Amino acid sequence: MSWFPQAALNDGVQKREVFGWAMYDFANSGYTTVVLTAVFNAYFVGVVAQGASWATLAWTLCIAVSSAITMFTVPALGAHADQRGAKKRLLAWTTAGCVVATVGLAFCGRGDVALAAVAVVVSNVFYSYGEALNAAFLPELSRREALGRVSGWGWSFGYFGGMLSLGLSLAYVLWAQAQGQQATQFVPVTMLITAGVYGLASLATFALLKERARPQPAAATAQGGFGEALARLARTAREAGQYRDFAWLMACSTAYQAGIAVVIALAAVYAEQALGFQQTDTMALVFAVNIASAGGAFLFGYWQDRIGHRRALGATLVGWLVMTLLAYLATSPALFWVAAVLAGLCMGSSQSAGRALAGVLAPADRLAEFFGLWTFATRLAAIVGPLTYGLVTWLTAGNHRLAILSTGAFFLMGLALLRPIDVARGMRAAGQGGTLKS
Repeated sequence: MSWFPQAALNDGVQKREVFGWAMYDFANSGYTTVVLTAVFNAYFVGVVAQGASWATLAWTLCIAVSSAITMFTVPALGAHADQRGAKKRLLAWTTAGCVVATVGLAFCGRGDVALAAVAVVVSNVFYSYGEALNAAFLPELSRREALGRVSGWGWSFGYFGGMLSLGLSLAYVLWAQAQGQQATQFVPVTMLITAGVYGLASLATFALLKERARPQPAAATAQGGFGEALARLARTAREAGQYRDFAWLMACSTAYQAGIAVVIALAAVYAEQALGFQQTDTMALVFAVNIASAGGAFLFGYWQDRIGHRRALGATLVGWLVMTLLAYLATSPALFWVAAVLAGLCMGSSQSAGRALAGVLAPADRLAEFFGLWTFATRLAAIVGPLTYGLVTWLTAGNHRLAILSTGAFFLMGLALLRPIDVARGMRAAGQGGTLKS
């Protein structure tokens, strides 16, 4: 059996084009891995904010602000991309914006809270735009019955990009520490490494990925542009009853992605503050998590296509609940490592499953718009999850264990909100037929 069958792809789609699409996951994963998960978050709390009592809350506020900006702009951006047939062009601009802002993080040192906050907000907004635009290409590349595995190809390959950026950064940090350098000297270099990998790897995407969408008639009128995009979104809101399964998916995604957002934004902070991990220990841990995530996303995609998207996503949420409990109970690095590897397996699987399910339920002529709405849900989650964690630590005088335990509530809510989704009904509403398993 071929692991990458041509039969999984739509007519006219070549494997090299899917490779180009997956290379964007490879390119941008270093940003989340190094900036949001392993290095800059802990650096912001411990060095930039100098370990102040409000430092963790300040970091979560940065994530919240960037997510709020994304929430209220990305659906219109997606509708505009659909109208103009401009997903690829907009993807290039958002990539450049994230790369430049990540370079800006290299200039943040002790006490530079304002500069760091602005650079984090700007980079994360552009990263989120790029994630939504790239995801909107998925249904153009993959047949509906293979969305799970093709999404898994991209997501799993992406983790190797995260490992490349993190591995290069870890190697440099170990060398710099051996030379007696401090975090204010070597962390900025890791930001430059991350920005460089992002920019260079994304070139393969722009060289190989095709823009199949064509400008729609409204874009050629005087009412085209973002004004028309907003009008389309208003129409989608009025038609919410028709797309109720996609609406349930948005609610479900908001819940469980809030928990995932905590893990992405605060795992390194938790490891250092609750368990005494050093920065190199945390980077090694995240490296191992990425390996687990890559394997989980790749293999899970095949299983997902066999058992159905909804059941598969539910299985990952149960795994997240177990992970949360293990992290809470961990009093030594050993058990936390087990929890972290389980988180990696669940992360790659649940992220890929959610993207595939959104692709199943989105109308073919409004892909960027609906993936923009899906990103709205995930960005709302990125506000609610980390802010909840930050507030719990602030209100409990820094009790990170209670904060990580409270995260489990988001995965429980996700399971409850997943139950009403009827995949076959949602596909019929999207004009895709209704033959897939739920």
